[in-house]
Amino acid sequence: MQLVDILKIKSYEKIKEFLNQEHVGRISSIDVNGFPQIIPMNFVFLNGAVYIHSHVKGEKLDNISKNNKVGFEADRELEFLPSYFEDPRNASLADTLYISVVIKGLGSLVSDRDEKTLALNGLMEKYQPEGYYDPIQSDMRVLNAVSVIKIIPQTLHGKYKIGQNMNSKDRLNLAQKILEKNSPTAKNTLKIMGFEEIDCKLRMVDEPVW
Repeated sequence: MQLVDILKIKSYEKIKEFLNQEHVGRISSIDVNGFPQIIPMNFVFLNGAVYIHSHVKGEKLDNISKNNKVGFEADRELEFLPSYFEDPRNASLADTLYISVVIKGLGSLVSDRDEKTLALNGLMEKYQPEGYYDPIQSDMRVLNAVSVIKIIPQTLHGKYKIGQNMNSKDRLNLAQKILEKNSPTAKNTLKIMGFEEIDCKLRMVDEPVW
């Protein structure tokens, strides 16, 4: 099997789970001069579409009104793997463990007040899950003060690299090095890789297949 197939996220549920966890995504639109404009934004993935809260005016809105073909991506760097994990001198062996989702789709401004309300409440539920707010209603004037961009995916691809391309011995060796380096993200990365520390030893307790 080719590496690109091994790294592909095949589970749509895993893609949704990842998008629901990430707080920043990037929308790319084409400006009047034909250049891509990329902007980081808050977003929510609902009913198979990406919804983005926006001001009522802006370059990205102008771009989408003229050309509705857009790109969107979200990514997470799990762990940088320094080259010395593999070789004390060869810099080309540096690597990264990551998760990413890339969408090519059609962008539009949501005009239906019920759909706009759904999207805005979805954003609130995602970013403020503890509550302590009154849900937005479709008859509120605030809906006139914001825009909501909707992206309907035409293609949606996810990739992840968490050691699944390695044999079990090499994967355990990598996990041990990550644990010893003890970066701020190490413990979470090891959990995602399927490892836990049991009786002071790293053990693989799950085989993550996405």
